[in-house]
Amino acid sequence: MGYLCRINFREFSKALEKLTLPHGISAGQWRFLRVLWQQDNLTQRELSQLVGTREATTVRSVRKLEQAGLVTRTPFAADRRKVYVRLTPKARRLERKLMPLVAEVNAKALRNISAADVDTARRVLAQAHANLIQEQSSHD
Repeated sequence: MGYLCRINFREFSKALEKLTLPHGISAGQWRFLRVLWQQDNLTQRELSQLVGTREATTVRSVRKLEQAGLVTRTPFAADRRKVYVRLTPKARRLERKLMPLVAEVNAKALRNISAADVDTARRVLAQAHANLIQEQSSHD
């Protein structure tokens, strides 16, 4: 199951990146923007947890997004180790352009698969994720 999830993730990422690169957005940047479009003004640590990357990876990715004019980073006054990440208007405008591309990739990937099967797959993957998170937290 894990292997199938991994190879599907890679194919989804490649297909989406083909469509986002002309807009200057890599697959890696996409994951951070997607989370920030849903919940802006996160600390780098929160962003790292939601995207599922190590903090060092998040720091590098956020710096690249900042250089591209897509986010700003603001240190928290009371604790300068905390850095908040906020989307710029440029990044907000990209959301309207890029989100339809996800629907396009999903439609291609799910062609010839019934809606019932897609719903089942979503439920199974969501439960598998919850099981793994619960298992990991019980060992921490």
